[in-house]
Amino acid sequence: MALKFPIFLDAQSTTPCDPRVVEAMLPYFTERFGHPASRNHPFGWEAEAACDAARAQIAKLVRARDPKELVFTSGGTESINLALKGVAEMYREKGNHIVTTVIEQRAGLDTCKRLERQGFQVTTVPVQPNGLVDVDDIKKALTDKTILISVMFANNEIGTIQEIAAIGKLAKEKGIIFHTDATQAVGKIPVDVEALGIDLLSCTAHLMYGPKGVGALYVRRKGPRVRLTALIDGGGHERGMRSGTLPVPLCVGFGKAAEISAEVMPEESARLAKLRDKLQDMILSNVEEAYLNGDPERRLPQNLNISFAYVEGESVLMGLNKETALSSGSACTSATLEPSYVIAALGASAELAHSSIRFSLHRFNIEEEVDFVGRRTIEVVKRLREMSPLYELAKEGVDIKSIQWKAE
Repeated sequence: MALKFPIFLDAQSTTPCDPRVVEAMLPYFTERFGHPASRNHPFGWEAEAACDAARAQIAKLVRARDPKELVFTSGGTESINLALKGVAEMYREKGNHIVTTVIEQRAGLDTCKRLERQGFQVTTVPVQPNGLVDVDDIKKALTDKTILISVMFANNEIGTIQEIAAIGKLAKEKGIIFHTDATQAVGKIPVDVEALGIDLLSCTAHLMYGPKGVGALYVRRKGPRVRLTALIDGGGHERGMRSGTLPVPLCVGFGKAAEISAEVMPEESARLAKLRDKLQDMILSNVEEAYLNGDPERRLPQNLNISFAYVEGESVLMGLNKETALSSGSACTSATLEPSYVIAALGASAELAHSSIRFSLHRFNIEEEVDFVGRRTIEVVKRLREMSPLYELAKEGVDIKSIQWKAE
């Protein structure tokens, strides 16, 4: 079949909106346009009912006990900010210490930096070479002032899935609130807030074939009841935790995306993992000194992150960008020229961190697209290496690291 270019393999930055989601949203832009907080006429009732139905669909996907535990936000970044800042301010009298990891996405790391400037103490736990955090390291970092543990469910660059159940168990034993950034996990792999001991969970619609501009924060209401200080005041919407008019069409789309994901997840995950593995095998068997980043088993089914020694990741992207949409890191940091801090945290050299490419598949990718991207990636990397004097020296057996570069 004829392929349509460019081929999109950057689905950990965003996903295409599922046509079924768009169809569900459309009436709420025109015919059912009521304000969900207008409770004195049918337009408002209809809008509120639509938002409540969407809330229930999302709650079912993450196995929340009560749909009211889901607070709508503008997306994952706001959900993470609300979780971290909301807990920090509400529980400040109890303690001022937060434990997180070095590979959190920027929304988490930068929020923690702001909290540090406000007098909070943050311990950033390292990860192992496979991207997994050692739960014992989290345990050692805890103090009697620790009020929050925040660990992402699945990493946005390497796809590594953390041992969330073990971290949740530790948090419960210590009486500490546990937040997870699950923006990359919800809708892709099973998530059960009750079984995993999660108190706060951030998620977003656009990473699970829903619309951009809407996310949610799960806030546990029982065992323990988690309280948050609001970031946005005015109107007391979302039970006082997030004021502002709900974007009804987007909420409806989020709910529909959650419903579809719950239905197709087992089959879809297996299909994408098979395509991912084919792409991985194709590249690693044809390119020397190409290294898989992250854990080979505990990772998202659609994720593949590879470092190519002796080439720049940006050069690979430039060689492919007319035909393929890929990423050399997260969408949150793609405007910088710094090497991936996630790959660097695995212990990789700066050179390898600079050479990492993230391939991430989505629901609508087909095998022919994967075959094409695999072939073109191999061609581009090999061509770039032919132009690289460093690669030529390495092939001759020269230890590049031992060379003393000196300007004459």
